[in-house]
Amino acid sequence: MTPDEETFEAKVRRITKEIADLLIEKNKCYGNSALQPLGCFYKGNATDAIKVRIDDKLSRIMRGKEYQQEDTIKDLIGYLVLYKIAVEKEKEI
Repeated sequence: MTPDEETFEAKVRRITKEIADLLIEKNKCYGNSALQPLGCFYKGNATDAIKVRIDDKLSRIMRGKEYQQEDTIKDLIGYLVLYKIAVEKEKEI
């Protein structure tokens, strides 16, 4: 099936799987640093740290200054997923 023939549902499932795979791979590489930051320099909580990263990604998109090896939109979606997880975690406390 070509991308043009792909249904809306299939596109949503493919893209969300790509985001999930990206988050899982980055978590393997970096540990759970987004949700459990080391706090070497930044002393805020995980939710605020993720907001900073989201701001950085939005800034890159708005300025058109994306790294060639990086998909900034995928990263932004990933950080929004991490933000949702962090907010849910805070509600549990």
